[in-house]
Amino acid sequence: MKIICVGRNYIDHINELSNQKPEEPVIFMKPDTSVLNNGFPFVIPEFSNDVHHELEVVVKINKVGKYIQPKFAHKYYSQIGLGIDFTARDLQVKLKQKGLPWEIAKSFDGATVLGTFVDKDQFDDLQNLSFQLEKNRTVVQSGNTQDMLWKIDELIAYASQFFTLKTGDVIFTGTPAGVTKVNPGDELEGFLEDQKLLSVKVL
Repeated sequence: MKIICVGRNYIDHINELSNQKPEEPVIFMKPDTSVLNNGFPFVIPEFSNDVHHELEVVVKINKVGKYIQPKFAHKYYSQIGLGIDFTARDLQVKLKQKGLPWEIAKSFDGATVLGTFVDKDQFDDLQNLSFQLEKNRTVVQSGNTQDMLWKIDELIAYASQFFTLKTGDVIFTGTPAGVTKVNPGDELEGFLEDQKLLSVKVL
């Protein structure tokens, strides 16, 4: 399973981190070893003092594809869900300042949380889906897919230019503003159109 992630796809999140708006999708990968086992708590790693949650809409690829045209991209996934891309922000900032790759800030063990996937056909418009993350019952992130710089089908088409997409691969489509530090004892819950699809405790 490949975990393909898209950075800087919501302008409000770009602004909150003082990043530049990209001209093309920003793509990075996470290994399957970063996926937190279902039902397990997220343990803050000892090498970071500033791990942030990043809630994202995630799509699961359902067949092999390469050089997919945007108009056909909808045929390559049938399920949609939520995920958290945990980020060691202190590590990421240091590495970015030096112009170095920052995979270790996002790809460490347990850094990827996948919630429940649901049939995409239950939604009338995938480009107008609201989603939010609650931390200890308080909303900290709230977004809508209509605010994506690049829509889901565009992201699938773009990624497939470089990587052959295979059944079971997932694509994280970007995070809205509101990313904050997690602390031991926090409980995170993700909602897509009022459906709770994700829950994880922090240790």
